[in-house]
Amino acid sequence: MKHQSVIDTALKMNALGINQGASGNVSTRSDNGFLITPSGLDYDMLRPEDIVNVHMDGTYTGSLKPSSEWLFHRDIYLAKPDVNAVIHTHSKFATTLACLRRDLPPFHYMIAVCGGKDVRCAPYATFGTQELSDVALGALQDRHACLLANHGMIVTGPNLEKALKIAQELELLCEQYLNALQIGEPYILSDSEMDEVLEKFKTYGKQDKHES
Repeated sequence: MKHQSVIDTALKMNALGINQGASGNVSTRSDNGFLITPSGLDYDMLRPEDIVNVHMDGTYTGSLKPSSEWLFHRDIYLAKPDVNAVIHTHSKFATTLACLRRDLPPFHYMIAVCGGKDVRCAPYATFGTQELSDVALGALQDRHACLLANHGMIVTGPNLEKALKIAQELELLCEQYLNALQIGEPYILSDSEMDEVLEKFKTYGKQDKHES
């Protein structure tokens, strides 16, 4: 059931240490809009009926209000038909980098899991506003993930499981980059090197099927 999968993903985020309390939010596309975690309710208290069904016109059904960040979830689904899940976290290392307002450059080839040659940091905008949604969409152009200045990260995916894996990887990459900066500026992979990685990632992890 999709309602339970949203709860399970939110609980996993906290268990993995990439979110704290109810600071982040999780959504998945539904037949008539999307399902999203409610505003301000601890994840370990959530029941399937607490997950809010938000329609693309901004109206919602249910007794609880949707997350205050529902706007960028809605706008991502409208702009990206291939996206079926959105995760937003205030993870430690991604948020640290976002507070420096720095993009995450291709210091490591695994940046490619985020969909491009870098991870952009969107300009600062107040949480829950249309302005934040607009700058987030700009940073997510041709990408699966972005940072939000002085805020956190957004990750998108074809499903909740994939989005959560990308969020984990992005947090690890941010930690590695910040660690490297303690010694000096890390070497950055070239555009051609990243082009090669992105091409290989088109088939990365896919197993060939053989007839038995």
